[in-house]
Amino acid sequence: MILKVFKEKSNQKYVNKLLAARKAAVSNDKVKTIAVLLNVDEFDNFDEFRSYFKDLKLSSPKHKIIAFTTDDKFADSKWEIYISPKDFGWKGKINNVDLKAFLEEDYDVLISYYKKESLHLNLITASSKANLKVGLSRVDERLYDLIIDIKPSNIGVFKKEFKKYLNILNKL
Repeated sequence: MILKVFKEKSNQKYVNKLLAARKAAVSNDKVKTIAVLLNVDEFDNFDEFRSYFKDLKLSSPKHKIIAFTTDDKFADSKWEIYISPKDFGWKGKINNVDLKAFLEEDYDVLISYYKKESLHLNLITASSKANLKVGLSRVDERLYDLIIDIKPSNIGVFKKEFKKYLNILNKL
């Protein structure tokens, strides 16, 4: 139990270090690739985002959806990548090969679609090389460039607002 607390502290320190060094500079390029980071405990409709990408006329094969679960024994084939707390080590170390590859990819937009505070999800968001980071949570506003403050169950409202802001930012 004590080691778990120390591990969380070391990972939080790493997140704070990443956020302190972050330079928020969103480019003027159009959106081509989107990554979505989901917390399965809050929202688990994978297909909702796939159909939304088609509605936005974004058809890149590089779109990624990552599911996070607190259950280490979770195994569901509908997710491209699913991760759990066992995939994280000390000082921000990632133990999952798929997640490492995801973090190396330059996405135009990262949607962090979770509301509950999660150090693991915050670590992924902070480590991502995405140009525009969109989130739902106001817990740590340093993580995001755009916050749409809704409940994850309100996917219809999110889709409408996200599209509106992409149009305002001239990203579509």
